[in-house]
Amino acid sequence: MPELPDAAAFELPPDWVCEVLSPSTAPTDRAEKMPVYAREGVAYVWLVDPIARTLEAFSLDAGRWVVVGTWRDEARVRVAPFAEHELSLADLWAK
Repeated sequence: MPELPDAAAFELPPDWVCEVLSPSTAPTDRAEKMPVYAREGVAYVWLVDPIARTLEAFSLDAGRWVVVGTWRDEARVRVAPFAEHELSLADLWAK
């Protein structure tokens, strides 16, 4: 079993970040966090909006975010970095 580092933080950025948006956090997630994720080399960001029932996916290309796609409602999607698995957005909105 691999050992966990004895440190307060990891220096290696994650490959993927998923932010769940709310009316109060969406501006911060988009305008403040996404530039930090780009600067730190996060390869993929998903923004999930449960009110609008949307998934927006971005990939990092030469330090800039590129929109991979936007899906809504009950769409079934395959999107990086998990393209080998189909995701039903309806499962995200189920109560």
